[in-house]
Amino acid sequence: MTEIKIDTEYITLGQFLKVSEVIQSGGMAKWFLSEYEVFVNGEQDQRRGRKLRTGDRIQIESFGSFTIV
Repeated sequence: MTEIKIDTEYITLGQFLKVSEVIQSGGMAKWFLSEYEVFVNGEQDQRRGRKLRTGDRIQIESFGSFTIV
């Protein structure tokens, strides 16, 4: 499990995808979320604006598991 450290209260799912290097640019987030199943705390979510906070767990098949710290 990869840990992604944030210095703010939250980051959005779109920002997370870029910070975790799953996508190369923020503009790819909408396309990526429509093509891949992303699970946040065990529930599928496709919203780029979904707020991720410390302790949230993200799973993306073929990319791995991540935890926000």
